[in-house]
Amino acid sequence: MTTKSELVELQQTLYISKNLTRRWLHCTRRDWIINKIQAIVANKQHNRALEVGPGSGIYLPILAELFEQVTASDVEYAYLKYASNLREMYSNLSFIVDDITNTKLPDASFDLILCTEVIEHIADSISAIAGMHRLLKPGGLLILSTPQRWSPLELMAKIAFMPGIIDLVRLIYREPILETGHINLMTSEEVVRQLESVGFHICERFKSGMYLPFIAEFGGKIGLNFERWLESKIINGAIDWLLWTQYYIVEA
Repeated sequence: MTTKSELVELQQTLYISKNLTRRWLHCTRRDWIINKIQAIVANKQHNRALEVGPGSGIYLPILAELFEQVTASDVEYAYLKYASNLREMYSNLSFIVDDITNTKLPDASFDLILCTEVIEHIADSISAIAGMHRLLKPGGLLILSTPQRWSPLELMAKIAFMPGIIDLVRLIYREPILETGHINLMTSEEVVRQLESVGFHICERFKSGMYLPFIAEFGGKIGLNFERWLESKIINGAIDWLLWTQYYIVEA
């Protein structure tokens, strides 16, 4: 049974992974999201931000530096406590236990909501998306990211945790490898349908993350360069469902 502390420790190691592909996949997502947060604040005044499911808290410092008030919410306090020490550096940061599928936070109270790699853990994602729409002020923005259902990485993850295989995977990576806990993987069509059904207007879409099994594990820098090249050929094409992560900036 994976503990909450193990999950947070895993999140913290992903950005410094010894495996070049693993590190690239997660740093690409982190950097895209941070760049978008900075661009949004530069072009429009925003005062209050909410992050739903902050995990290890990697985005909270940038939010706290750019917004007057920042709230981090999760359904369990055990997840929030690992990032709560950031309050020592950022007095405008607060933490609250809240279920986004049935949120008790006040309506129309946030200018920006960040929800990255969360809805794949929520069976009732439509209620979560509706909750975030309700919490945004008119014209407020949601930055959302989630894995793509049929990406090679997600498909291989299912195989990796089969009995006997997971021990080999951990031997290859020699760093934390834990089950993803993804119970609600969606295609981009499904995500768009849910976003639009609750009233969101899609402003921007993006996809990234080419993972090739065995090449990622054994190809080193040459393998990573090939994955990057292949990603550049796939982005915005008919088979971009092969890329790992889908991103959206949507307006309430």
